[in-house]
Amino acid sequence: MAMDWHAIQDILFKVLGGLGIFLLGMKYMSEGMQAVAGSKLRKMISAVTDNRFAACAIGTLITGIVQSSSVTTVMVVGFVNSGFMTLMQAIGVILGANIGTTVTAWIIALKISKFGLPILGLAAFFFLFSKKERVRYTAMALLGVGMVFFGLTLMGDAFKTPEVKAYLTDAFRVMDAGTLWGVLKCAFFGCVATMIVQSSSATIGVTIVLAQGGIIEFPTAAALVLGLNIGTTVTAFLASIGTTTNAKRAAYAHIIFNVVGTLWLVPVFFAYVEGIDWLFGHLRDFMTSNPKMGDDITARIALVHTGFNLINTLIFLPLMGPLARLVEKLVPEKKVDEIKHLTYFDVRMLDTPALAILQSQKQLLFMAESVENMADWLGTVLVSSEQLDDLETKIFRYENILDNVQKEIVVFLSEMITGQVTHDVMEEARRQMRMADEYESLSDYLVNVLKGHVKQRNNQLETTPEGRAELLDLHNRVVEYIKMVNTAEKNEDTDILGRAQSDSEMITRQMKKYRRQHLQRLSESKASPLNSLVFTDMLNNYRRMKDHAYNIAEVIAGEK
Repeated sequence: MAMDWHAIQDILFKVLGGLGIFLLGMKYMSEGMQAVAGSKLRKMISAVTDNRFAACAIGTLITGIVQSSSVTTVMVVGFVNSGFMTLMQAIGVILGANIGTTVTAWIIALKISKFGLPILGLAAFFFLFSKKERVRYTAMALLGVGMVFFGLTLMGDAFKTPEVKAYLTDAFRVMDAGTLWGVLKCAFFGCVATMIVQSSSATIGVTIVLAQGGIIEFPTAAALVLGLNIGTTVTAFLASIGTTTNAKRAAYAHIIFNVVGTLWLVPVFFAYVEGIDWLFGHLRDFMTSNPKMGDDITARIALVHTGFNLINTLIFLPLMGPLARLVEKLVPEKKVDEIKHLTYFDVRMLDTPALAILQSQKQLLFMAESVENMADWLGTVLVSSEQLDDLETKIFRYENILDNVQKEIVVFLSEMITGQVTHDVMEEARRQMRMADEYESLSDYLVNVLKGHVKQRNNQLETTPEGRAELLDLHNRVVEYIKMVNTAEKNEDTDILGRAQSDSEMITRQMKKYRRQHLQRLSESKASPLNSLVFTDMLNNYRRMKDHAYNIAEVIAGEK
């Protein structure tokens, strides 16, 4: 019997609305859980070691919390690109992420679909009206859970219409996984669908709804699940475009792991599905005596997904070394010097503020190390009696790099704090933006000193031996001061302010003393007036460097 337009419209609205609510629910659930477990997540990701089992476990836990392997792999590519993670650590986390992503199917398998609306409604009240941050974000996670089940219920209701069910059953018959060719077609469809929506959670949600409605059989659903594991790799691949060599290698390792892991299972697919049925039957008998559990196709799909990724992870864990060497051959090292930037950041990173804040922190450390290097190079230039063009060019180049990195940090953090972020992440973002500005200013004043030195040389302005010694002494004092502050930042030493203040005052006194002595030499005609202008500017630049380093010490100590 043909359906009228109103019936088609009603079904279409339910499917679109249900899918939208489901995806939004996944987002809220992820953001709520991240906010509640934010500090623990940061500790976990910071604790990643070269131990492959520990890295895999951390990848599993993080993905289980953020509810997206795509987000985890994008984050890992970013961490490798910024130097926060090594390639081996990244591969371990990626292997774990594939296990963690199976949590979505198990959440859907919970027998609470009918409670989706009550959970949604109750959680919404706490989310909207609670003043306590932890309660609000816990309610946000539960709000997401309610939306996930309500969205699935809406889609399920649309697919249960007899005419729609008959039409979809007929349409999906061309992908029946009863033959090896059918398995490949299903896997390909699952892969393409996941690539388009860039969410394996969405694909598996729709797959489960179709299976629950009897539109597709269990083997077809299982074959679709295989395909989505390949489709989800496109996200990491896109995130790796324009990144460093190691970041590209991490993305390629993810692709190889998922593609090879899927391909080897295709020839033994039917035996695997029978094994899942056998395992589910035994688990059912062990957990409950209710024979109706045997009809729960959702739990069987979840078991297919978990079993597939668990087996592949166990296979690949001992092969992490060969996998790393393979991607190193596929993506050879670039000969040019690679400078780490934040320009690789994918917008999906904004969905994980609790973890993304670590990447911008790493970039701050990069800025700090760069300023130290620039200061050391400048010292070498000032001491040398020869013209060191290579070092001078390097200092100018790094100043441009730090200008760009500072802009990228501010843009990224500004976009991040416009979303749902906790108070501690908001404060950390503001702290990092201020520090990025201070480090960029430090690089500017280092270059100003170099410009003064170049002006003296080009105009053949001779500095007295006393003036030269004073300038070098002030340079060394300020460089040591900057390094002391940077060490405090790395060690999170909040007691730095007392020492920073006393040393700051000492440097100021020394600078004023050297300026007085220089003016005395000028009055005695031992120094030229033109050189005096350049020399005093260089002294003032060192004082400003010290002031900016002191500002960083204030931020470390928690001063506003």
